[in-house]
Amino acid sequence: MATKKSAGGNASGPKAGAARATGGKAAARKTDSGSAKGPPPGTGDAPAEKMARTQQVAEAMRVNTAKAGEYAKAGSVPVPPEGAHVDIDPIVGASTLTELNVNDKAGAPAAIGENPTVDPLDRVRVDSAGRVLTTNQGVAIGDNQNSLKAGLRGPALLKDFILREKITHFDHERIPERIVHARGSGAHGYFESYEDLRDITVAAPFQGRGKRTPVFVRFSTVAGERGSKDTARDVRGFAVKFYTEQGNWDLVGNNIPVFFIQDAMKFPDLVHAVKPEPHHQMPQAASAHDTFWDFVSLMPESTHMLLWQMSDRAIPRSYRTMQGFGVHTFRLVNAKGQAVFVKFHWTPVLGTHSLVWDEAVKISGADPDYHRRDLWEAIEAGHYPEYELGLQIFTEEQAEGFSFDILDATKIVPEELVPVRPVGRMVLDRNPDNFFAETEQVAFCTAHVIPGIDFTNDPLLAGRIHSYVDTQLTRLGGPNFHEIPINAPIAPVHNNQRDGFHRQAINRGRVSYEPNSLAGGCPFQAGGAGFVGFPEVVQGNEVRGKPEKFAEHYNQARLFFESQTPIEKAHIVAAFRFELSKVTVPAIRERTVSMLANVSDELAAGVAAGLGMDVPAPMPPVLAKAPKPEVESSDALSLLARPGDGSIRTRQIAIVVADGVDGAAVTALQSGLLEEGAVPRLVGPRIGPVRTTDGGVLDADASLENEPAFLFDAMVLPDGAAAVDVLAANGRTLEGIKDQYRHCKTLLALGESRRLVAAAGLPTELPDGSPDPGLLLMDGGDVDAALAAFVEAVAMHRHWDRETDPPRV
Repeated sequence: MATKKSAGGNASGPKAGAARATGGKAAARKTDSGSAKGPPPGTGDAPAEKMARTQQVAEAMRVNTAKAGEYAKAGSVPVPPEGAHVDIDPIVGASTLTELNVNDKAGAPAAIGENPTVDPLDRVRVDSAGRVLTTNQGVAIGDNQNSLKAGLRGPALLKDFILREKITHFDHERIPERIVHARGSGAHGYFESYEDLRDITVAAPFQGRGKRTPVFVRFSTVAGERGSKDTARDVRGFAVKFYTEQGNWDLVGNNIPVFFIQDAMKFPDLVHAVKPEPHHQMPQAASAHDTFWDFVSLMPESTHMLLWQMSDRAIPRSYRTMQGFGVHTFRLVNAKGQAVFVKFHWTPVLGTHSLVWDEAVKISGADPDYHRRDLWEAIEAGHYPEYELGLQIFTEEQAEGFSFDILDATKIVPEELVPVRPVGRMVLDRNPDNFFAETEQVAFCTAHVIPGIDFTNDPLLAGRIHSYVDTQLTRLGGPNFHEIPINAPIAPVHNNQRDGFHRQAINRGRVSYEPNSLAGGCPFQAGGAGFVGFPEVVQGNEVRGKPEKFAEHYNQARLFFESQTPIEKAHIVAAFRFELSKVTVPAIRERTVSMLANVSDELAAGVAAGLGMDVPAPMPPVLAKAPKPEVESSDALSLLARPGDGSIRTRQIAIVVADGVDGAAVTALQSGLLEEGAVPRLVGPRIGPVRTTDGGVLDADASLENEPAFLFDAMVLPDGAAAVDVLAANGRTLEGIKDQYRHCKTLLALGESRRLVAAAGLPTELPDGSPDPGLLLMDGGDVDAALAAFVEAVAMHRHWDRETDPPRV
């Protein structure tokens, strides 16, 4: 019987089908050519089955059905469609048919639709208990004490691969440090939402009351290098990485809500100016030098930020007692595409507390890791730092009515205009396992946002969106820094980015582009379910310049200064005096004070007097007629407005002891302070045993030498005549008492120890003649009453009414 011919001239029928199957099997074994129709499905031959099913998937996507959605009429807002895609058989997406050949290294085939590089960090945590030492290749090391030599006294041999690997790895253990924010400390924790905010945003952390989102936080100084001190006068970084089901959101802020400049074009200039001067690389981690003040005194928009930097906010007591701010204005966007402006505020539950300058300088010498140690120890002790997140939410219409521009990073939105709405809390409850792997390698970027969070046209923010990604390419060795475990999101990651240094993901299949049909269109664009930028209407010519509202530079600097308490104003004046006294060029000092003359006569006069100069004429303002500010004083801008929860949790207390001390009183005081959550330490002339009046023994875990008094928040001087005699003969005791007094801290002297207060020359009254509430001189008999009075006084943090300039002691 004659076989039928198809229109194309091909034979059909059983024999033709068998021939197609046989030919398809053969063709399926080649990668450089294929038959006209390919093999039919159902042959039972794996290569042919993969080819046949791939053909079926490609046939199912004859056209890119999402293509038309890329276009829109003029004036309309395009809505991105979901990408075209179809379900596929797992065999179609396989890179290789041999993926079923499993061994201890190659492992099993990829789980369909999964990316294990985003699994929790326990996938990479390592513990070596009970294990032998090995090379990086897993070879057990028999001798880790000696290099391989030709004879016991002979030369080391080049073939010693164990030595070479160890030394080579050591030589490359350091990576480039961050140009700014190089010195930092971090912790894991969670953010918990107080309420459902779906009405204003689709951002995942705010989608329900009580919802928790994992976070990693890094605090930092800005100007200093990685090995610099913690207590420098500087801005502090406050960066939070939210690991959400929508992806990572990085809220990269500072502990000060404004900045020095208005446009990212000036950021390299600012950093070059504040960094050590390039001809001699001094000073380290300090702004008190010529180039910084030369720059900022020629940039009057920096005036507001300078007031904040010279305030006590630049020398926080702890990362746990400082605020954080998003700095820029962002947008919140809801499911309907409606947007509002937002400013982000973090406020510590412990309150906002600072150091004083003399204290900060001394701490930097005794413990350069002061803030890092404080954060670590508090978390280890179970006193988890907690911060409340507040939002300032306002509309575009409100913003247009303000006397300042909300796109200007040198301006705040006063809380009197837009109150801060508490929306959640952040708790830091886990220290990192490894500082380098987590705190040093974490990469924050303002460009990392999620649906529901969007940018504004702040020109400083625009530069940060680029710069933070760009810097990681060098610092972390290429474009795959997102795969470093601490940076990996918990949301699934599926895209067509490939290769590059240190690539970890092993992508299955041959498709690395979109659109495609060979992988069923996957991964496909999410359309409206993904991130869609807010459709802001943009008009205007391409220009380089700033809007007129940016030209007003002094109203908010004046607002900040006038909102401070008298003691805070005095500290600002003293800080300017110190910094400018380090400037070697008088013209720069004069120019700076002329700028301050536009802020406050009191400020300019105080600074000028401290520099031995007359107040110069005010610097001519850029804007001849400044708009009238809406707010002229704001209590919220004072550090003292947020005293905290009133507790003394985590306060460091020195109980000074020596042989002959009243042991029962010491034990009672230490026990009572521990119950209050404080950290009371026994500090002696040396560490070790201290004999008490009743024949007992105490164990001093710190000494007046290794833990100077200025490292403590308060001091107790117990009773005991013999102990007082020993301590009075030690100059460190009296110097420590003076530091406690000078830094306005609480001192408790019991019984005989009141002699130490007299020997140190401490006034028992305040400058106005009233009793000093922070200097408690009490009998040694009633320890309970002494403890209660001491706890109450320590909870006040400082006793500012004691302070004079210069100090009396």
